[in-house]
Amino acid sequence: MPRINGNEIRPGFVLEHADSVWSVVKVEHVKPGKGGAFAQVELRNLRNGSKLNERFRSADKVERVRLEQRNQQFLYADSGSVVFMDTETFDQIELNTDMLGEQLPFLQEGMTAVIEYYGDEVLNVSLPQKVPCKIAETEPVVTGQTAANSYKPATLENGIRVMVPPFVNSGETIMVNTLTLEYSERV
Repeated sequence: MPRINGNEIRPGFVLEHADSVWSVVKVEHVKPGKGGAFAQVELRNLRNGSKLNERFRSADKVERVRLEQRNQQFLYADSGSVVFMDTETFDQIELNTDMLGEQLPFLQEGMTAVIEYYGDEVLNVSLPQKVPCKIAETEPVVTGQTAANSYKPATLENGIRVMVPPFVNSGETIMVNTLTLEYSERV
């Protein structure tokens, strides 16, 4: 694994630090009036989700980790776990549903997700950024409200509530951003 200087750390990097694997969330370069410059780095543990703020000087060396990304197809969910199949080797893995967090309701049969590995350990599961969802229930359109930039609440078939434009009706399919949990477009 390549070693990098403390001033080369950027958001999105994955580092091995303090006997764990961390994702860099935010970096702020600080040049105090007295003393040397340093990078104030916010880290998120990829194993347990805890956060850590750490200072790295330019002379400090840290290990940059490259995670292996594999496309895997979702097969089925089973009492607190989900099963994925590698699209190349056809190997199946079973993961805890906690790994998906807020994205779990958007998981659909046959969907391809990107699973990140550190050696043989699964650290992250990423669903596609936009997922089609059907609206189960929403308020009817109010005439004259279409000109204003207003939104109304809607409940999707997976139970998630999102705000949608007034022209979207029950039974329609929309694209939802899985990262922000917001309406993206009508399908």
